[in-house]
Amino acid sequence: MDIKEIQNLIKFVAKSGANEVKVEMGDVKITIKTGKNPKQTIVQSLPMQAPAVLQSPVVEQPTQSTPVKEDTSKSEEENSKYITIKSPIIGTFYRKPSPDKPMFVEVGSSISEGDVLCVIEAMKLFNEIESEVTGKIVKILVEDASPVEFDQPLFLVDPS
Repeated sequence: MDIKEIQNLIKFVAKSGANEVKVEMGDVKITIKTGKNPKQTIVQSLPMQAPAVLQSPVVEQPTQSTPVKEDTSKSEEENSKYITIKSPIIGTFYRKPSPDKPMFVEVGSSISEGDVLCVIEAMKLFNEIESEVTGKIVKILVEDASPVEFDQPLFLVDPS
């Protein structure tokens, strides 16, 4: 089972509303659990015959309960008209295919469906993240070579 199939399975389970799915294929065992929040997905993958490998736990960010300021609400209203492209996997975000190559996209770049926006390195595999929308990049929300979490916003796109 390759990373694309695992990503598609995670998306399917998240959309289906199922609480837990277990899949065993050969020497790969995957368990996907969703909690009360349908956006929260936990993936565990352990080889059957390999020695046990310690995995770092998924840490949820605490929500802040600070009063909402006018500036924040204005920026949220402005951002609501944009489409947010989120990370489909956990890994390290890169804006270039390699250090000596140009960036995939910049703020103001026009993109179409299927264009590569970035790569995310996960377990020594570089996964190209393709656009599922057509539009214009308004904001890049993650710094190059930063770690990203599953479902973390990466780009804001103006679909108009």
